[in-house]
Amino acid sequence: MGADEPGPLRGQVWLTLQTVQARRLVRGRSGSAGKPPIFGLTTFADRLRVIWQAARDDDPYADWWLIKIHEALESKEKRLRSIRQMLDERLAQMDAIEVAVATSERPFRTPLRFANPYAYRAAHLLANYDAQVCAALTAHHVGVLAHRTCVDLIHQGSHEIRGLFSLPQSYRFLRIDRADIGKGGPKACDAERRMGSLPDEVLSGENRAPLAPQRRRRPSGFSDHIRLHPASPSSEGRSSPAENDDA
Repeated sequence: MGADEPGPLRGQVWLTLQTVQARRLVRGRSGSAGKPPIFGLTTFADRLRVIWQAARDDDPYADWWLIKIHEALESKEKRLRSIRQMLDERLAQMDAIEVAVATSERPFRTPLRFANPYAYRAAHLLANYDAQVCAALTAHHVGVLAHRTCVDLIHQGSHEIRGLFSLPQSYRFLRIDRADIGKGGPKACDAERRMGSLPDEVLSGENRAPLAPQRRRRPSGFSDHIRLHPASPSSEGRSSPAENDDA
């Protein structure tokens, strides 16, 4: 690179949240006796990194999961917009009273360092939920939303977020690619048993998520450059430490 050429681009991304309800969904909660785990944004991004890398290496199941995540994001964004629109309409009913949606005196702010665009879209969805909680609590405070309705709307939004964050957890990294599926055999059968039968248009590569990564093939082996480990029966339902490395 010449001295007169610009250097590489660098930037920072920050997530700012106003509410405790949204803050809790950043890291989630570990499972314990009688309490199932709650997958947070960080767990979602960690698992999504594994799927993203596998999709680059021609794993059709990783492509399928990215499609599911994309569709879930689109659906949940639409539902949260609908709830926020209803809350805005309630607040507009105050006529001569101008209502500013409440914000925190000490908002939570954290940097985001993700390796793919779907993790950032998930963070944006969480920020939308945070704004919905602020609007719901404000509407209840000024008397245009009943307490039970306020609680229900907050729980409904949380349910949407948690559903998205749990979606990548059902993917299994098995060191498999389209060539393996085409050959059949035990490897392909094991993948189908664990993750289901692939739609034809996904297996062919005709249908991929709009933001999916470009595929790359390495003659030296599949994914030997990203320190991931295949799922085994003993690890079913949990991620390996390597899969949880920061992106």
